[in-house]
Amino acid sequence: MPSQTKIKKEGIEDYLEKKKPEIDKLIEKYLPRKATKKWLEFTFGKPRYFYSQKAAQEVLIRPIYEFLDRGGKRWRPTLFLLITEAVGGDIRKVKDFLIIPELAHDGSIITDDVEDQGELRRGKPCLHRVFGVDVAVNAGNFLYFLPLLTLIKAKNKFKPKVLAKAYKIYAQDMINIHLGQGTDIYWHKGKVKKINQKEYLQMCAFKTGCLSRLAAKMAVVLSGESDKLAKNIGKMAEAIGVAFQIQDDILDLALEGKERKKFGKSFGNDIKEGKRTLIVIHALKKASSKDKKRLLEILNKHTNNLKERNEAIEIIKRYGSIDYARKVARKIVRGSWQDAEKLLPDSKAKAKLEEFINYLIERKT
Repeated sequence: MPSQTKIKKEGIEDYLEKKKPEIDKLIEKYLPRKATKKWLEFTFGKPRYFYSQKAAQEVLIRPIYEFLDRGGKRWRPTLFLLITEAVGGDIRKVKDFLIIPELAHDGSIITDDVEDQGELRRGKPCLHRVFGVDVAVNAGNFLYFLPLLTLIKAKNKFKPKVLAKAYKIYAQDMINIHLGQGTDIYWHKGKVKKINQKEYLQMCAFKTGCLSRLAAKMAVVLSGESDKLAKNIGKMAEAIGVAFQIQDDILDLALEGKERKKFGKSFGNDIKEGKRTLIVIHALKKASSKDKKRLLEILNKHTNNLKERNEAIEIIKRYGSIDYARKVARKIVRGSWQDAEKLLPDSKAKAKLEEFINYLIERKT
């Protein structure tokens, strides 16, 4: 953890709840709940022939809001805001850009669920199970590109050099995220016999760390700060993303009762998908030959059987793999924060950022 101070979890949860309406209002600025002629022309330009407002409503706006209205922490745009404040940026000038990491993240989840044949997301059936794979993939891909409108519409508010940096940050991290997701897919298909910890952490750095790094680097660059500061704060944010993914993997296996229901995802879904998480990598390394063979059997069969999922989890727990993963997550974030905090002046925003990071890696939902 960044510090040994007591984590004020309720305070951060309240802060996230307070920021959520502000974030959602900005999302509606670029993606209103109704496909009006004005919005279609604002987003796509004047039509050569004629837009189908009904098609736009039914295959873009309706499914996306069915997903967005389920909730979500909106922590990536909140990270953008906190870092902007911590580096002394003008929130009013850059606030529209906070939708970039949020919408890109939502698009990646929708697509990820299709690829993993997911069941539940945020407590309800995954979008492809409600609207079909075709609509879900199209909506997910749309959310990769829609947030670029914030940069397109800001061309007269920022120097071209600054906007060029922001485009480059977005493009590179959106390239990287696909290698992260692709690596995860390749592994859970059982294509490799052995995965080491560094390979896993690199996968996480791309799959999950990219969007938090994107949020951080954009916050710094759009606030007019140096490329060097953006790079260093980006490394810290990437570490948060990696630790967040590890914590997600832990919650998938370790929650009980009401906490499991609040998590909003199928229990043991990583076991069903055959994912080679840090927890699984550690268990396979430490397990007896018998336990290793059985764990691999369960992972490779992508089972829906709850008894088998629980059997796999018991093997994992037997070797302390969940506790090991938790320690790794804390160590990663502690080290990256120690490097980053030296670059930020003392302020209320910096203190809140530290508290925020603690919350993300210790959360129960």
